[in-house]
Amino acid sequence: MVSATSRHWAIIPAAGAGSRVGSITPKQYLPINDTTVIEASLYCFLKHPEIAGVVVALHEGDQHWATLSVAKNEKIHTVVGGKSRADSVNNAVEYLINTPADDTDFVLVHDAARPCLRYSDLELLISTLKTDEVGGVLASPVSDTLKLVKSKEQTVNTVSETLDRDKIWRAFTPQMFRLKLLKQALTHSKDKSIVITDEASAIEAINLQVKLVQGHSDNIKITHQEDLELAEVILKNQWR
Repeated sequence: MVSATSRHWAIIPAAGAGSRVGSITPKQYLPINDTTVIEASLYCFLKHPEIAGVVVALHEGDQHWATLSVAKNEKIHTVVGGKSRADSVNNAVEYLINTPADDTDFVLVHDAARPCLRYSDLELLISTLKTDEVGGVLASPVSDTLKLVKSKEQTVNTVSETLDRDKIWRAFTPQMFRLKLLKQALTHSKDKSIVITDEASAIEAINLQVKLVQGHSDNIKITHQEDLELAEVILKNQWR
């Protein structure tokens, strides 16, 4: 069994443009209540005593980050992100590998546009997986009936089959894995040209089992304008 004394590091990939939200300003810098989306997303990690540091991966030409007060937080380090989420996470992982971080330390990757993470869910993820040899993700079982479509059209689609929702969970972030394993998984996916949508899919691609830790379903990701409006309501009513 792996020691429970490993440190925990957070990675926030924030190099994307987020154009689907319909704003010239990248979605992570949009205002939400009395802060910005990325500052709300960072909140729990900066507050948690077991997070040794946070690495934020920024777009090379980012002109917004330096204007935020959180940019001066001594717990935060920055790296230049890549063209994809995986590239940005890999650059941040490389940064940690070249610092005093150990191979068995945990890395928690969290979306910059997921501002509604509850502190209690972060604590649950860390405490549940602290001795796990691989790691896992926050997730939630689906409650809707799910349909698989034959082909994706803009408006009207045809159902191929109805999926068994009892076996399907929604994967959230943070996604928490051992540093060395995450690096191996990201390298493998790149070398094999495997398209990954999250860190868990990279870990799965090297035949390791990912644990699911049930969190709150209000841990939403902002993609469209209506998501931002919903997130504002959630944060106003949420006891983090």
